[in-house]
Amino acid sequence: MNLNLPIGSAKGYKSASQKARVITETWTSSNMYCPACVCNYLHKTKDNTAVVDFICKKCDSQFQLKATSKLIGRKIVDAAYDGMMIAIRENRLPHLLLLSYDNYLATVNDLMVIPGFCFSKSAIEARKPLNPTARRAGWVGCNIILDLIPPEARIKIIQSGNIIPKISVRKGFRSVEPLADLSFEKRGWTLDVLNVLRSLSKREFTIDEAYSFEKVLSQMHPENLHVRAKIRQQLQVLRDLGHLKFVRRGHYRWIK
Repeated sequence: MNLNLPIGSAKGYKSASQKARVITETWTSSNMYCPACVCNYLHKTKDNTAVVDFICKKCDSQFQLKATSKLIGRKIVDAAYDGMMIAIRENRLPHLLLLSYDNYLATVNDLMVIPGFCFSKSAIEARKPLNPTARRAGWVGCNIILDLIPPEARIKIIQSGNIIPKISVRKGFRSVEPLADLSFEKRGWTLDVLNVLRSLSKREFTIDEAYSFEKVLSQMHPENLHVRAKIRQQLQVLRDLGHLKFVRRGHYRWIK
């Protein structure tokens, strides 16, 4: 993997945004592999293909690339809120590649992949509607809130200029892949419970510590009036998915 950006690929383009798009897409085509299978290439889709920028021709995985010359922040601007929510509900979001590059040095700094099945509705924030005078008056976009996505699902490929071994990236992807088989509602709860429990930053935790997130989870899922029971259910789901081990009554340990 070559971290140098192919600046010459943007020759003939005038817009800074167009140059950045062409350069980062060209880099991805030349360097990125499929984290979901053993294929070592991703293929660029035709220009103006909605949402999907790359595909893996071996496993049919789809990818969307978002690149920035800034550090990857807490919020990622995305497309229409309603369309995003429908895609999450129907489990047809592409995997998201987030790339950060140094404009001065023309190198890639960071790259992560978030599997498309690891977005809960809680991690999507509606933006303010466009002003009545705007061309698309009333249109509502969305933001992706990265710290509401479990750390297991934010799989690092390049971190601060250091390339993560391909085998580790694919292992990380496989570890969350069983989430794709859960229903929309169950998966949302599992992701949210996984994320809040990980925020404890402890290898082991108790059921009372899990219950301490009752208020937070109630705000995320206001339609559910039995949050404690739901937390207990999700602890069992996380155990069945291979993330948790039941140590003894009321005590749990992370396997990874």
